[in-house]
This record gives sequence, structure tokens and C-alpha cells, in this order.
Amino acid sequence: MEVSLNWLKDYVNAPEDIKTFCDAMTMTGTKVEGYKVLGSDIEKVVVGKIMSTEPHPDSDHLIICQIDVGKEEKLQIVTGAQNVKAGDIVPVCLDGARLPGGKTIKNGKLRGVVSQGMLCSLGELGLTVNDFPYAIEDGIFLLEEECNLGDDIRDVCKINDTIVEFELTFNRPDCLSYIGIAREVAATFDEKTNLPEPKVTEVKDGEKASDYIKVNVLNKELCPRYTARVVKNVKIGPSPLWLRAKLRAAGVRPINNIVDITNFVMLEYGQPMHAFDYEYIKSREINVRNASEGEEIVTLDGVTRKLTPEMLVIADGSRAVALAGVMGGENSEITDNTTTVVFESANFARESIRKTSKAVGLRTDSSAKFEKGLPACNTLPAVDHAAELVNMLCCGDVVEGIIDINNADINERSVVYDRAKINALLGTNISDEEMDNLLAKVELVADGKGGLIVPPYRSDIINTADIAEEVVRLYGFDKIEETMFKGAADLGGRLPLEAFRYQINNAMAGLGYCECCTYSFVSPSALDKINVPADSELRDFIRLINPLGEDTSVMRTHALPSMLEVLSRNVNRKVEKCRMSEIMTLYFRDGDLSNEKKMLCFAFTPDCGGFYNLKADAEALFIRLGIAKRDYVAVSEDPSFHPGRCADILVGGKKVGRIGEVHPLVCENYDLPRGVCAALISVEELFDSVKNERGYIPLPVYPAMERDLALICEKDYEAAKLLSDIRSYAGKSLEDAYVFDIYCGKGVEEGKKSVAVRLVFRLADKTMTDEDADAGVKKILKKLERENGIVLRS
Repeated sequence: MEVSLNWLKDYVNAPEDIKTFCDAMTMTGTKVEGYKVLGSDIEKVVVGKIMSTEPHPDSDHLIICQIDVGKEEKLQIVTGAQNVKAGDIVPVCLDGARLPGGKTIKNGKLRGVVSQGMLCSLGELGLTVNDFPYAIEDGIFLLEEECNLGDDIRDVCKINDTIVEFELTFNRPDCLSYIGIAREVAATFDEKTNLPEPKVTEVKDGEKASDYIKVNVLNKELCPRYTARVVKNVKIGPSPLWLRAKLRAAGVRPINNIVDITNFVMLEYGQPMHAFDYEYIKSREINVRNASEGEEIVTLDGVTRKLTPEMLVIADGSRAVALAGVMGGENSEITDNTTTVVFESANFARESIRKTSKAVGLRTDSSAKFEKGLPACNTLPAVDHAAELVNMLCCGDVVEGIIDINNADINERSVVYDRAKINALLGTNISDEEMDNLLAKVELVADGKGGLIVPPYRSDIINTADIAEEVVRLYGFDKIEETMFKGAADLGGRLPLEAFRYQINNAMAGLGYCECCTYSFVSPSALDKINVPADSELRDFIRLINPLGEDTSVMRTHALPSMLEVLSRNVNRKVEKCRMSEIMTLYFRDGDLSNEKKMLCFAFTPDCGGFYNLKADAEALFIRLGIAKRDYVAVSEDPSFHPGRCADILVGGKKVGRIGEVHPLVCENYDLPRGVCAALISVEELFDSVKNERGYIPLPVYPAMERDLALICEKDYEAAKLLSDIRSYAGKSLEDAYVFDIYCGKGVEEGKKSVAVRLVFRLADKTMTDEDADAGVKKILKKLERENGIVLRS
């Protein structure tokens, strides 16, 4: 809701500093979304008087004006407008003036004649003929307002204002009004309110409102209260400037005095109103009823709308004249010929208004307010204030009497008020007196009998929690001391699996990977791009009932497409070295339920390395996580990965993931260069493999002996298998073994390869000799040749 501070100050004093105002209102629960200063884009525009005019000597359409702006020296301004004459009061842009849209006015010459500024039209000031009905659109704005020469045009036209936008919660319909916001401001800054108390002057000529119109409420559930007044001898015309300015600041277009009154009251009280032309109400009666099957109405926007029996309408004796709570009918609108008006101020069930508004595709300011559940207590003061404004504007005579059919409870309520329970709920120690005083600021008064008197407009106050909310927002959230949660679990913490995920993310960050966050919603075609077979179980997606689009219509079952999309986006933006990781959630169908699994996916572009760099990162991750006994087994049948550069990761003989170079065709599908590498590791499987027990191994006392061997084996014999065999054949003296080179080519038989292995021997109880190391090597070579056909390269 947008609120004019100038208008708001009619009801309550507010701080001049806008930041102080916004911060304090937000802290007491009436959140400020932002603010804007009207007129801030207008500078050095003042009121001037045209003293004389004369034709331009070198132009048949320009006029030279001598302007008095309240200073000793007169200004000479050349204009092309033809609607000005001596004696006119006009807006004058001085040298250096600024206008809406960033336009700046400077002194200059027009056809050789000096022009010391510019005369303004309505549009150049950001105004329209709705704001000033007496003006014209395509000429200079001739002022008719009371003002002095030299006055700032923003003050004269009342466009010098600050508009604050509040974000109101659904449970506070009472704040959808200036009066409601004024109450909140008063409570926040400990001020008194000056709320309107309507005083209506009725014509005592013997005529009663009931003589003019009869009201029948045929559906009391959907219309709990209906209030009406009649005004005769109506004089339709423009509203005064103060009223037009307030409506304009609130974003409402001024129309005429009667319509403007209804809009003004709606903004002031939050109570939508409607004005009917009495002459168009057939049979002089109003029936609040459900629409008939097939009934139609032409609303004020000129659209014919078909109605259903679930919709509530305001009807005369034969037809609907308004769609209740949404919009009036074209057949009863106020025109320049209107002489008698019926003011309607009613309360409608919010569910009915919401359904009707949605069904006919029409949402108005009125329906938006009714949907929140407006209090029925406002219908009478709202219609009275409308009648009072009629008196103030001298635009009609208010007929004696009010029609008020009330089936709603508009009395004060009492809610159980337990101060001790409120303190316990908030974790505070507020005294009884202070708590009572805080609540009194928002007109919630303790009755001294264990209850709290709640005004009828506060429908949100129902129980102790609601009262506690009022107390704490007025007491101040910043005054509540920080304490630990009370209960069985005095010390909180992450669950082991959750902590493990954080440990993984920290480890990946340490390895130089950036964490990304992708959507779990993907396109069904995502698996096509990574070459997943058509009959794969991964294509048994969980589909969304109401997706945003085809590209986000299913829950993902594979992590690779999301990661490759991220890499592709970065590569397209010229990020050549890109290392990304994410713990993704995968969703698999489990009957009618979803089986969710966490999958760590990390990948990098070719500029960051190749397959063995990826394997090294995986190894570093496992070491940091305390994962032991890791093995890698080559895989060639995965269509998403390069058949010769892919391996499963085994921990304790159990598969926990897969690493590899992405298949060239898959890279092509994502516009990625060849050589992208990716790893997919199950977080749950990895977590189950963690060994938390740590053993102490003393530092070695005796030196190690190293031996390098070049072994000839079959080309498809895995190096990991070779190392595993060496460890199994060696005794306890072998401390470590690792591959440092693989060679295929000249000097090596076709179909064979040479694997260079470094062996590290060490004895725990004595210094190892060359003879001891050589004996260990001979033992290993003998078993390799006998068991595996692997020989030492000559």
C-alpha cells in the first residue's frame, strides 16, 4: 500500500526524517518496502505572471513574453504557445530548471531573440487534465490556484510529497487504510491520533432515505452488512485541489467530486464504496442477491461479463447494477447529468469476492481489499464521512436517515490475557504495567479480569500468540536478550550426514572448486544430451503437476546434465578455466513416493587438466574425508563418458562413484571443448565408508630403500591391478608402491606396455640393506611372472 506522508500527517505526527520513519515502522511490524519523493525531479520552476506579449519579429508563430516572477528584474521568454496573454499566471522554468524525464532548461536565443527560461505545459510537469480539469493538454498551463509570484510550483500544485510503500501481511486488513497506518504510526512513535469523527448535516425537509430506496439483503452470509445514504440536488463537477492532490499521490485518478469522494473514503477508511445514479435504479429498490444462471452485466470498463449463481450482485427490481465488491455496472454510473446519488458502503464475504474476481478476470482496488476480510464496523463511519464530504464540497444535500442492515457482530471481543504465558513465550521479563501500556498503544485494553478487550477492526487477535506478537513488536525485538533454546537439547548441532556434506563442500573449496547451485527441475530431454539409452530406468521421471515450462517439467535423475549446463554457460562467457562442484539431489520414483539421493558432482574444463588431475582431486578429497582402501576399475560401457578414460571408484569393494572424461559427443551437445572431466560420487555411500577411528603410527626410525622397476604387461592390464598384485606378493617390508610412468612404443612388443613402478622398502626394527631390498624385489618379480605373465623390461 502506498501512503502519502502529507495526507498521513492529517491524522498523526510523523518524524520528518524519512529514514527514521521507515526503519521504526519496519521494526514494529509494518514493513516499509521503499519510498519515493514526488516532485524531486522538478527544480527551479516558479509561478510567474505574463506582463505583456508581442509577436516575434522573425517568426509568425513565436511570442515574446515579459514575465514577472516576483523579482525586480522581469524575464523575457519566447514561447510558441498560442493560448497565453497578458495577465495570465503560468509556471516558469528559470535558467537551470529541471523537469521530469531529466530535461534541463537553459537561457538561450530563439530566432535571434533572448529567451530566459520556458513556460510549462501540464505534461511537462508530469500532470494531466485529470489533476487540473480547467487546464488544456496542448498549451501552456494557466494557473487558477491562489498563489504568489515566485512560489515554488511544487507547493502550488501540491506535488511536493513523500510516498511510502508498505508491505502489509494478509492478517492485517485494518492497515489497508490511512487510518489504520496512522494507528500504527501513533503506536510506533508514542503519538496521539487525530482520526475523523464524521458529522453530517442532513436536510430536514421531511424526506427520509427510506422514502427513496428500499434495501433487501437476500444472502446474509455473503453480505453481513449493507449501509447506504441518499444525496439529492447533486452538482457534478471537479473536486477541489486538496482532494485531487491526495488521490493523485495515492495513485488514484481524479474523475469528479462524487466519484472522488468514494475513492477518498476507500483510501481513508479502507472501506470500498460505490455511488449509484438513483435515476437508473428501477423500482427504487436494491436487492443484494446471487446472480441468476446466464445473467450478464456490463461493468464500468465496458466489458460484458457472464455471471453464475455463485456470484453476488447488487440489483434493482429487474437487473444487476453492480458486481458486489468488484465493480459497478455501466447502467448506473455517475454522469454529468446525475442529480441524485445512492452511496453504498457494504461488507462482503472475502471468499465470495475472491472467487468472483477470479472467475470474471477482474481485480480492482475494491476486490483486493475485500479479499483480505474487511471489518464490518467501518461501513457506517465510511458512508457518514462520504456524506460529510458532500457537505464540505457543497455538491449536494444529504437526505435525512441511514439505511443500515447489519447481520455482523461489530462489538468488542474479549481474549484471554495471560501475562506470564506471554513472557514465557517471548523469553522476556516484561512487567504487567509495561505490557498493559504497550498493548494500550494499539487500543488493546486489559479488563482487569484476565481478559483483553479487542476492538472490532482487529480480527487478527484471537489467542495468546497473537497478543504476544503485539507485545514483542512494540517492546522491540532488539531488546530481547539472546539465549539458548530451552529444552532437552540444550546444545544444537548438525546431524552427522549434514556435517559430512559441509565437510565435503569445504574440501572441494580447498581443492579450488567453486560451489554452484542448480535447479532440481530439468527438461526430459536432458538425458538425451548425455546419451542415456531410451530404455534406461533413469528416464522414469517424477513429473511436476504444474511446471513453469517443458524445460523444468521433471525432477532430475542424473547430476551430469546440470553440471555441464553450468560449465557451458561459463565457457560461453569466456571463462576458460572453470572448476565447479555441487552436492545435488536426485529424485527417483519409489511407488507413489520419491526416493531422494545426494550426489556430489565436480567437473572442470580442459584448461584445468585431464583425467589424472580429476583422479588426483578425488584422491585428495578421500584423504581429507578419511576414506581408506580406494580402488579404481576401468569402465567402457557408460555412454556419457569416454570409453577409455572412465573408472568406477570402489571403497572397500563397494562402488561409491564414477570419474572420467566426458564423451566427445556429449561435450558437443553442450558446446563444450573436448576433454571436460567430471566425477559423480554418492554422498550416502561415501558417508557409510568413512572410518572415524584414527590410529597413531610413529615416525620411522630407520631409512627406506627404493627400487624402480619397468614391467612389461598386457596393454589392457590396469596399473591399479598391477599395484594391488605387487602389494599382495610383497612382504611387510614394502611400505609403498606407485606408478610414475607408462610407455608404449619402440622397444615394447605390440599389444604390450611398459609400466614404471617405484617400490619403497623399510624395516621397522633395523636398517634395511641392499640385499634385503633385492630379495624383496626378486620375490615380487617371481610371483608376477608366474601368476600374471609380467616380466621385467630388458
